[in-house]
Amino acid sequence: MHSRERDSVLHTWCVPALWDAPTVVGGRGARLVLEDGRELLDMSSLAECSNLGHQHPAVVRAIRDQAERLCFVTNGWGAAPRRELAERLLEKAGFEGGRVYFTLGGADANEHAVKFARQARDLPQGLVITRERSYHGASYATMALSDDERTRRQVDPAAFQVLHVPAPYAYRCPFGSRDEASCGERAAEAVAKQIESHGADTVAAVLVETNAGTNGIVAPDTYWPRLRSVTRDSGVLLIADEVMSGFGRCGEWFAWQRFGAQGRPDLMTVAKGLTGAHLPLGAVLLSPGVAAVIEPQQLQTGLTYAGHPLCCAAGLAALQAYEDEGLVERSRRLGAQMFATLKSLQARHAVIGDVRGGHGLFAVLELVSDRAARAPLAPWPQLPSGLRALVAKAREAGVSFAVRGNLVILAPPLVIDENDLADALGLLDRLLGEMDAA
Repeated sequence: MHSRERDSVLHTWCVPALWDAPTVVGGRGARLVLEDGRELLDMSSLAECSNLGHQHPAVVRAIRDQAERLCFVTNGWGAAPRRELAERLLEKAGFEGGRVYFTLGGADANEHAVKFARQARDLPQGLVITRERSYHGASYATMALSDDERTRRQVDPAAFQVLHVPAPYAYRCPFGSRDEASCGERAAEAVAKQIESHGADTVAAVLVETNAGTNGIVAPDTYWPRLRSVTRDSGVLLIADEVMSGFGRCGEWFAWQRFGAQGRPDLMTVAKGLTGAHLPLGAVLLSPGVAAVIEPQQLQTGLTYAGHPLCCAAGLAALQAYEDEGLVERSRRLGAQMFATLKSLQARHAVIGDVRGGHGLFAVLELVSDRAARAPLAPWPQLPSGLRALVAKAREAGVSFAVRGNLVILAPPLVIDENDLADALGLLDRLLGEMDAA
């Protein structure tokens, strides 16, 4: 008889007393193995981070080999995997001549990106512009940077010199537009207006999620190029939060690369897929221009485990796996197929109000009670009972779907078998049919 984990552990984003989940004891590819012997097909890459699936052999081997050589050394000393991983990241991002600062995960990467932007702009208390309904982490600083309903009451963004602007949420455009292109442009112009209103010499940076995000907003194609132009013209630094959208998730190494070299940000944050979640690791990539300003100065920051050699070895192996197995290109191809299937589901199921994403293996279904009125099944971010039932039925059928509020978030591992993906979408089709009939 096993003890219950909820009797000893506090779990995130839940009421601890109500937490009740099966124990995972193993995994392979896109499948999780449970303690009772059952297997689940993972259609979310857990928290959109297991891009390489579970227990990727090359990454596991690299961790084992590095552990036998050297587990840990502080940043006061060099470490070969740290140096090599930094070089590979700068190459993949087209940031050659820049610098990498390693962190423990995505939240502290975003905090440090803001620190570096303020230092480079010589604005220690400089304003940072972020978006409404965004998520950048759950530390106090990143809760202020975010505009997430779960944490909004815990922090005053103004105390952290943070300004929020409306999001490029085209399906429910805050500017009243029914045209995606217009909504994207107007959202970028809202940033321009804030910079103009407060003065470019007071604004250190703009921080936004490039594509995939836990709040389910995917910006129209018009948004990023216009935002990059606005920040470049004003001299304000643009920080791309690629924690979720990087490493093939959205069909490129980094989502902004879909817009070419002109879309390159000044700083970029990564985590999650950086090691395929085999070990915790994040990073801030600084462009050559930002790095040149900061490099002669003292860095007033530090993390004991920053650039941990064991984690960096996992990151190196992960990057090699993405490359050797053609997973970025595979994500783009399978993502297009998945998106086409989801659009066909939308034509059959009145409960699907919107389908967005599709640049890689990431897509969002927004469910509604009335498609014409775009009426949500439940007020955001409440989870509708019908969607809760869908998740339970899917799990009984051997598939794990991720949901939040009225959203079904599809982000399977990039290694998922094509037949498994088709079967999971077929199951989703059947379960949505049951919701239509309810």
